[in-house]
Amino acid sequence: LLSTVGFAVEVPEVLIDPVTGLSGSGPSYMFAVIEGLADGGVKVGLPRDLAMKLAAHTLYGTHPAQLKDDVQSPGGSSVYGMHKLESGGLKGILMDAVEAATSRSRATGDIALPRDIRNTEL
Repeated sequence: LLSTVGFAVEVPEVLIDPVTGLSGSGPSYMFAVIEGLADGGVKVGLPRDLAMKLAAHTLYGTHPAQLKDDVQSPGGSSVYGMHKLESGGLKGILMDAVEAATSRSRATGDIALPRDIRNTEL
C-alpha cells in the first residue's frame, strides 16, 4: 500500500529509530541544503524563484555519487566548491544531524519499546 505513494521498505523494529533519523528527518536536511543553494544563487544575482528551481532540481536524478562524479570536472568549479563544503564538514554535519534525530527518536520512543530491544544488534 505505501509503495503506491512512494518508496517503502520493511525493517526490523530495532531499526525504526535509525530509519526515522535518516529517512523521516532527512527531507528537512535536504530542504535546508536546497535553501542554502538557492540563497547562494540569490547572493550571486539570480532571481529567488529561478534560484530555488535550479537548486531543487540539482537533487533530481540518479545515484548521488554518480551525479557528483558527472559534474565534477578535473580542476573545475564543482570540485572547488565541493572541497569548500568538505573542508567545512558538510558530510559530518549531515551525519551528526541523522545521529541527533535518531537519538531523539529513541528518547521519545522509550515508552513504547523496552531498552533491551533497542540495544539488540543485527
